Amino acid sequence: MTTPTKLLPAPVVDETARLLTEQYVFPETAEQLAGLLQRRLAEGAYDVDDAEELARLVTTDLQSVNGDRHLRLKHHADQVPTKQGAATLDAMRRDFDASLGGAPRVQLLDGGVAVVELAPMLFPLEWAAEPLSAALTLASRAQALIVDLRANRGGDPDTVAFVCSYLLDEPTHLNTMQWRGGKRTEQSWSLPHVPGARFGGGKPLYVLSSDSTFSAAEELAYDLQQLGRATVVGEPTRGGAHPCNGWTVHPHLEATIPVGRAVNPVSGTNWEGTGVQPDIPCAAADSLDRAHSLALARLAG
Repeated sequence: MTTPTKLLPAPVVDETARLLTEQYVFPETAEQLAGLLQRRLAEGAYDVDDAEELARLVTTDLQSVNGDRHLRLKHHADQVPTKQGAATLDAMRRDFDASLGGAPRVQLLDGGVAVVELAPMLFPLEWAAEPLSAALTLASRAQALIVDLRANRGGDPDTVAFVCSYLLDEPTHLNTMQWRGGKRTEQSWSLPHVPGARFGGGKPLYVLSSDSTFSAAEELAYDLQQLGRATVVGEPTRGGAHPCNGWTVHPHLEATIPVGRAVNPVSGTNWEGTGVQPDIPCAAADSLDRAHSLALARLAG
């Protein structure tokens, strides 16, 4: 049995504040938040001996200025590695192995309408390319397709582009990442070639959303919606558009800090704070039936 690591809040808060000022995509907000953390520390607001409680308190303060849901002090029940990003990667690997690589369901409904569920994440492409290709190739012969993102909490932007490549006919500009300071940008495009078969850009496509759909899953829904390629059915999503990195600041705590912002080439903006707004609003629990009905009506028409 491992001995619990003693929690000293001050070094955790100091390191989180340092990382904020060095890494956060909005430098002015970073200075403001770092000052807030130091004031709260001095006031004794973080005088707790439980890592999970400290994570909750600090996260509330981190999100109090601009509501950035990617900006967190994240608690991990299991002790996490010190290497940057390793804590998140370890947890993702466990989810990957338990979800058929992030494509836990491919189903054919009545009328030639297929459903592909992508959950719980859009995993790193070097892991996920094979299972996603298999799922999307299997669905490629359907007359219409429903992509279920209701339980997807984010992942890798490269995987977003990979999935979009099966749903479009030619290379298409999907998104641009602006990194801290706005001096460096990076465009994301769908791929000219994919393993397996494309569903393509002409047949009816629906994306299911919920208030749990987050981050890269929101980008997938938003990119396809802005291109006019998909109809989003369900609930407004959570509203996190900033790619982030993670730093271990205690054996059970990870600071996740956004280092960029997404800019859609069609809208000129993103879904940060607002979420992706569905084209057909309905309860998430009803969205599959609703999308199936819409697909059947469109195919019949």
